[in-house]
Amino acid sequence: MSSVFNSPNPIFFGRGTSKLTGGKLKEFGCKKVLVIFDKGIKAAGIVDKILDNIKASGIETVLFDKVEPDPPDYIVNEAGALGLAEKVDGLVGIGGGSSMDTAKGARILLTFPAPINRYFGRGDAEPLDERNMKPVIVIPTTAGTGSEATPGGIITDTEKHVKWPIICSVSMAIIDPELTVGLPSGITASTGFDALCHAAEALTSKAHNRISEVLAKEAITLIARNLPVACREGSNIEAREGMSLAATLAGMSLRGPFGGIPHDIGTLLGARYGIPHGTAVGCLLAESMNFIAPVIADKVKIVAECMGAEVPANSTPEEIGIIARNTIRNFYKEVNMPKMKALIPDKQDMLQAEKLFKGTSFTPRALTREHAKEILENSYDAS
Repeated sequence: MSSVFNSPNPIFFGRGTSKLTGGKLKEFGCKKVLVIFDKGIKAAGIVDKILDNIKASGIETVLFDKVEPDPPDYIVNEAGALGLAEKVDGLVGIGGGSSMDTAKGARILLTFPAPINRYFGRGDAEPLDERNMKPVIVIPTTAGTGSEATPGGIITDTEKHVKWPIICSVSMAIIDPELTVGLPSGITASTGFDALCHAAEALTSKAHNRISEVLAKEAITLIARNLPVACREGSNIEAREGMSLAATLAGMSLRGPFGGIPHDIGTLLGARYGIPHGTAVGCLLAESMNFIAPVIADKVKIVAECMGAEVPANSTPEEIGIIARNTIRNFYKEVNMPKMKALIPDKQDMLQAEKLFKGTSFTPRALTREHAKEILENSYDAS
């Protein structure tokens, strides 16, 4: 099988690397940058340290602190308008996936006409030439989305109440595990499960390739080893470093295969019920692996083994699916992820929601509406 893999943007990884921000912006020739973040990151004191570093390099900053979860189109439009009005020549996105996606969207609008909705990947999106776009550096403060290693972003169309992808690469990512120390355990678990889904979906995609498989296996192994520790001991820098690396590797692993059932259904589930993204996709992972095991047992076996499960050599595909399902279920409980029953009180409403059922391009086993309902119902009943 041939392997197709597009390398991501330059990445600087390691403790203390956020101190490189100002110097790297100078290398890009920036004199005035738009810094994008949310109020929670600012309150945690993370932003000020980076701002001081940027200013110490002689670069002026313009602040945008209105980032919201699942960034709405109007927030991205507002960020882009601020950057244009202030005539910035670069951007910095600090925070989780929402901050990084907002920065990607704003980067588009510094060169191309608003609104951001013109560039949604829905078949009629306008093509973009990135050669004249302003540089953007992203600095993640969570370990999950992997947005620092991919050109993709998700923006909410507030008129149609649908999330749409945008494509905008980043100029550089700076990944400093120290910025994730002290992240609340609930956010740590949810974002960690997002990364786990990225890696497991990449490894079991019908478009999987050898390069992505290597990245995904290492990411799953790192998550299994470090996520429970990071949830229990928020200041454990070794566990935080392991999770930061895992999230980036998992994001990179999706570059060729793209996602599968947990993201195809979970993204819609999260939008309908207001569930955090990592939780919405994570709660479906166990049943999804069990569903695809009959047609791709060898890859599902790798997922289970990377998570520490023992899979007997003579196991049938169905038995491998059950082992993987139970391993993921136990891991979900170990890191205290929330039960679906607590997030969605009406199971029948969920099973009858038309918007939750759509086809999927990369799952190795054809997914019918009845299959999707079965995955949702089994995930719900087991929670």
